[in-house]
Amino acid sequence: MEVEKPGDLLVPVGDSETLRRTVTYAIERAHESAVDAGEPVTVHFVYPARWRIFETDRAAVEAAGSLLDKVVAWAEEDIDELHTEDEPRLVAVESATVGTNEYVFSPGDFADVIRRYADHNDVGRIVVDPSFRPGGSVPLLQSFEEELARRGFDVLEAPVTRKTRRQLPFTAIGVPEFAFVFAVSFLFYIALGGWHVTDGYELLTGVVTAGAVTATLGRIALKGPLPKLRDIGVTLGRIALYTPILLWEIAKANVALAYVVLHPSLPIDPRVVEFDAAVWGDLPVTTLANSITLTPGTLTVDVSRQHFLVHALIPDAEADLLEGKLERLVRFVFYGRESARIASPRERLDASGDDSEGES
Repeated sequence: MEVEKPGDLLVPVGDSETLRRTVTYAIERAHESAVDAGEPVTVHFVYPARWRIFETDRAAVEAAGSLLDKVVAWAEEDIDELHTEDEPRLVAVESATVGTNEYVFSPGDFADVIRRYADHNDVGRIVVDPSFRPGGSVPLLQSFEEELARRGFDVLEAPVTRKTRRQLPFTAIGVPEFAFVFAVSFLFYIALGGWHVTDGYELLTGVVTAGAVTATLGRIALKGPLPKLRDIGVTLGRIALYTPILLWEIAKANVALAYVVLHPSLPIDPRVVEFDAAVWGDLPVTTLANSITLTPGTLTVDVSRQHFLVHALIPDAEADLLEGKLERLVRFVFYGRESARIASPRERLDASGDDSEGES
């Protein structure tokens, strides 16, 4: 990659325990480069967004802006300490939020977003906060730093110390993570057995099985940080509200489909509908896909990240799908009440001028 300003730096920003020290390191490196090159150097602090424009969450946008403002303030403090009255100001600071017009999931996706910004601003060096893990830390995927290096960047990891977490032998996860995965695995085992918890043998085999699963698959089961108990409780409460609404939608769809089946002319109009859903993450996407399939008249044929391919048997089923009620409910479950107030898939398709529906 051709870089016109070899001293310029880019720092991906995320809320972490070592962010402040990473900012200081980046400013110091930029100042050194500016002094050596005899020309100003710009440090770009970039926040990779996890949302798309049509699904913007006000709280997430405000949090990103607040974090960038804080980072810029820290950077200005560090520049003032390095700057002397006898020399011109050698380090400039810019900040930006990127990735708001696309879906990012894995470390590779985040690296692609960073690369496009870096190419546009002629930046070739990146300072990485070692505590910042965009896209999670799935063992089967390459790390964020490796993905950036593959794209031709000179990647510098800030030499900052992180709080060490005690890990259990043979698992590479901490005690809280082990306990969480073990509890979920054990309860799932007991549920499969019909909840017969009075049998000592079943309890023993459940403990052994859950322990083996946690020891071997614990790192894969947890892609990101352990969810807080409060967040789990809130989500479960929302699921309790969502379930009867989903059952009501299934019942209504059953009646509508029964009318079509019993009608002498069988007024069906099979169609395949494509749209980008305003949900992200494995569990929310899976919940929406399964909810669509459980509702008679619609069948989720394929899902690629956020892109849904759904077969609709009758016009009413298609209309209900594009009205987006299930989508809003799933957003309420996983992202909160404010996040449910978005445009429907139909409105988004109309706004983009894209009509991706076709007869099957």
